[in-house]
Amino acid sequence: MASKTYHLLLLSTVMAFGAWSGIEPLDTRLTWLLETMPVMMALPVMLLTYKRFPLTSLTYTLIAIHAVILMLGAHYSYAKVPLGFWMEDWFGWTRNNYDKLGHFMQGFGPAIYTREIVSRTSPLRRGKWLGFISIAIPLAFSALYEIVEWLASLSNPTDTEAFLGTQGYIWDTQSDMFLCLAGSVIALILLTKRHNLYLLRIDRT
Repeated sequence: MASKTYHLLLLSTVMAFGAWSGIEPLDTRLTWLLETMPVMMALPVMLLTYKRFPLTSLTYTLIAIHAVILMLGAHYSYAKVPLGFWMEDWFGWTRNNYDKLGHFMQGFGPAIYTREIVSRTSPLRRGKWLGFISIAIPLAFSALYEIVEWLASLSNPTDTEAFLGTQGYIWDTQSDMFLCLAGSVIALILLTKRHNLYLLRIDRT
């Protein structure tokens, strides 16, 4: 019961944040839609599968954090998020790097999502191969996302400029994928043991 209450709290937080994010976004409505699309696609799937295939509380927590990061970026557009400007002042950066936080989380969260789904739905044992796949799949999706950004820029260069968020940095695509890779590796280093404890509880039920 406590877990269900916690999951409901996470859902309520994401829904409330999503509603705020959609109120007068600073860039175009198209940019907002493109940047919140992952949340809009994932949320119905999780709701529909909650009873049949509930995820661990650790995974739901990471999903909620990931969703908030995406929706905050969507509201302001990534190049204009206040947190990014604060980090720019703190660290002496020459650009708003909030988008880099998003791409780091693009690996950090999905590494655990992947690890959980693969370990629970396949005969693959929890070990090195599971770790490799948990890194490879988020990195593949990161590359796919960069392709989607490129296609979006070809379709409407003006309206999708904020969606791309390169801010004139020529290595933006490469650094985005590197940060996803780094996020995946760091997540597995920090969270594998804790995640195994959550998975063990599921194994016992």
